[in-house]
Amino acid sequence: MTLSLENVTCVRGERVLFRDLSLKVAPGEIILVRGENGSGKTSLLRMIAGLLRPSGGSISWSKASDEALLQHQLQFLSHQDALKPALSVAEMIQFWGAMKGGAGDLEAALKAWNLDVLAQFPCGILSAGQRRRVALAQLDLVHRPLWLLDEPTGPLDAVGVELVIAAIARHRARGGVTLIATHRPLDIGDVRVLDLSKLDDSLTEESGATS
Repeated sequence: MTLSLENVTCVRGERVLFRDLSLKVAPGEIILVRGENGSGKTSLLRMIAGLLRPSGGSISWSKASDEALLQHQLQFLSHQDALKPALSVAEMIQFWGAMKGGAGDLEAALKAWNLDVLAQFPCGILSAGQRRRVALAQLDLVHRPLWLLDEPTGPLDAVGVELVIAAIARHRARGGVTLIATHRPLDIGDVRVLDLSKLDDSLTEESGATS
């Protein structure tokens, strides 16, 4: 399946953030979305997720332009973790799994993000990095082929960043598509870079660590 954007334009308020963006992303590809603050990185991910309407152009997944179908094929991870403080780590992850239409393998998700020892702790007492790993764990709970990640490594330490890289590698190996808005270097192999501040340039190729 291929993600396609055709002549997409984003206007917020009276300001044009970007215009006439066309992009095709094939299975297994990773796109790093870059740009200056306010260039539209988060807005682009939110438009693909169906949370914002493009001011022009179209977004489709494979040959289907049905918005409902697209939303059931993706995982959107905001830069805000949105945890319920009173729920335990296990309960929070189970809640997300139920929302997304499947129980998933809770134990595997906990283990993948080094959360098994924290499973019964309430989310309200976790550190920022631990909270981020709880939010990220939903990626492994219910498999969806399109990942939209907004600053996924924000508060994470080096170990947490490695867990994100490993998760993206697993997703890529399954043929998954990943779009990542990030300012942080990520050593995730070959990627394409979409710089929203330089849309007149072609997408660039990068190998290994990004800067």
